Amino acid sequence: MSKPFIGITTGGRSEGYIRSRHYEEFFSVPAPYVDAVRRAGGIALLLPPGGNAWEQLLPLLDGVIITGGTDVDPAEYGGDRRNPHVLPVDGERDQSELTLARQLLDEGVRPLLCICRGLQVLNVAAGGTLHEHIPDIRDEDIHRNEAGLWAMQEVHVEADSLIAEVMGLTTLHTSSGHHQAVKDVAAGLRVVASAADGIIEALEQPGHPWLIAVQWHPEVTAARDPSQQALFDALVAKARQGKQDPVLC
Repeated sequence: MSKPFIGITTGGRSEGYIRSRHYEEFFSVPAPYVDAVRRAGGIALLLPPGGNAWEQLLPLLDGVIITGGTDVDPAEYGGDRRNPHVLPVDGERDQSELTLARQLLDEGVRPLLCICRGLQVLNVAAGGTLHEHIPDIRDEDIHRNEAGLWAMQEVHVEADSLIAEVMGLTTLHTSSGHHQAVKDVAAGLRVVASAADGIIEALEQPGHPWLIAVQWHPEVTAARDPSQQALFDALVAKARQGKQDPVLC
């Protein structure tokens, strides 16, 4: 049985995952994304932003992951570009991923997992908006540690959601590192998980065969937490099903 191809979007050329004396720009992705797809039995294909002919690429892919990274440009959702906490934006990546998300939403077939920035891209692509900086709207920031890095936080999931079905839980312990969040939920998307402070932690699209968007980073703990790995397992399983019988996907 052939393994399904899972496309994974990469960081923008200047996001700084890599340092080298020889080059200044890179297209790269943290290894845990690839590891999680491989554990699930998929073949990871990296999708760098810019110049993507998605109408040609998508038929080659059985599933897609839109990954975490820098902030979406507030101009894309009518936000405040002057907010001093907005991270340096990457217009090339924004345009590439927003176009990809819109095509996948319009298609409504291919399995899609959106992670952190990926959830925000999905919401903006569908017409929603974002909070530029959570500490601007909450007295306490539970979504990052004091250094602005990973924090473990509890997330509550709707029992009738696809996430609950896939992960087998309605209370999750997640690795979080975001400073932005969904503000206005796009039409057609459903909130299926929230943090203790009310920040939206997951979205789904009712009627879509397999679309999950999470605000946390399941790839960070997937190697040791079967519930987080289950997101990748289910994505790859659905992609494999569609590869065998496209009508079912």
